[in-house]
Amino acid sequence: MEMTQEQLKTLKALAASTRKLIVETVHYANAGHMGGPMSVTDLLVALYFEVMNIRPDQPDWEERDRFVLSKGHSAIALYTVMALRGYLPVEELKTFDKIDSRLQAHPDMGALPGLDMSTGSLGQGISAAVGMALGAKLTGKSFTTFCVLGDGEAQEGQVWEAADVAVRYALDNLVVFLDYNKLQQYGWEAPNQSREVPIQSPETKWSAFGWNVVTIDGHRFEEIVEACDRAKSHKGRPTIIIANTVKGKGVSFMENAYLWHSKVPTRQELEQAITEITAGGDR
Repeated sequence: MEMTQEQLKTLKALAASTRKLIVETVHYANAGHMGGPMSVTDLLVALYFEVMNIRPDQPDWEERDRFVLSKGHSAIALYTVMALRGYLPVEELKTFDKIDSRLQAHPDMGALPGLDMSTGSLGQGISAAVGMALGAKLTGKSFTTFCVLGDGEAQEGQVWEAADVAVRYALDNLVVFLDYNKLQQYGWEAPNQSREVPIQSPETKWSAFGWNVVTIDGHRFEEIVEACDRAKSHKGRPTIIIANTVKGKGVSFMENAYLWHSKVPTRQELEQAITEITAGGDR
């Protein structure tokens, strides 16, 4: 489906609003992750506003597409996009990570309607997504299950067990994104106090497991939506979309800086971040 300029403009504005709310929320909560939520923002905006068949006013609607944020530590991005989509009041973001809040540091499906899976333990979310897709096949349901996997968590063996099972059952109703920002907090050290890329040649590895592999720029809405269309029309195999992204996307001093994996911005850093995001909002 070719997107109109008006659709693109709307999605870009939503992404800018999401990133501003993320940095504001983490600053005022004095807790949370920054780099990963900023890299996955465009994927979530595209899914919730353009791709998925959902009804925010009926979060348990049986025929809805399912979504699993396997990289659960990026929960603030998911909460923000869900708030902008109408699942919860935007004002509620101010309760993030507080005791008794529905918005804990990792998604809790028992607390917030609209969450299809609780996640946080690295590598386990994709297994739940495989189960949802298999369940749909066995019960004759037509919904699609989407999942976002972090590149760091792809080091977990359980990810590859799930990948193997998905092919075994020909789950062409499963679409997984790899948020390939190429940087993790506790990865192997590389020269210049940097980090080695968490997973090398992901296309080769997922192809070897029998998946349909698509590679895109994870910040270009046209490519994200087109990749989802191609994935849903591909039959006989699950699809992995390798989304090349930038950790900390949208803020110069956060981009590609592993120290911003979970660092809280100061007042001055918050103001600079808001200025930069606002300036680049219609990029």
